[in-house]
Amino acid sequence: MDTAKLRAYPDTMLIRSETPSDIDAIRALTETAFGQPDEARLVDLLRADGDAAISFVAVLDDQIVGHVLFSPMAAPVKTLGLAPVSVAPTYQKQGIGAQLIRRGLSQAQLDGWQASFVLGNPDYYTRFGYSVEAAKGFTNQFAGPYFMARELAPDALKTPFAVSYAPAFDKL
Repeated sequence: MDTAKLRAYPDTMLIRSETPSDIDAIRALTETAFGQPDEARLVDLLRADGDAAISFVAVLDDQIVGHVLFSPMAAPVKTLGLAPVSVAPTYQKQGIGAQLIRRGLSQAQLDGWQASFVLGNPDYYTRFGYSVEAAKGFTNQFAGPYFMARELAPDALKTPFAVSYAPAFDKL
């Protein structure tokens, strides 16, 4: 991709909710982005279970080049898990994943979600307001140095509690 196209695509890229006609493209994109089928299977399972609370695609030149999914978590406050974020390898490290995450978090707040958790690289996810420190004290099978939390509503994470990802995560 040439530099002119890189500068131009933020204005031409469309981020929208996934549609049923996107499912095959999302599966192929996710498998390619991760180099294996587990995350694509997770997306399919979450969708089949009705646990795709927020699912956006990034479209460039009529091609899906990115996808983000947020699923409900079991918790005493209205909580979402962010996973996965997929970007086509030729479009990675160009801000598409960041735009998808920001759009998803904005939608989550509009929809009244109070908190979000993610399991991933702190160097990447802290730019979106996630924090390892904010997740400390919360009970989860993935708790540790890569488990992060972000408040979407004031004081939603004031008191630690047990939080669990959607059942599809246990099926992998």
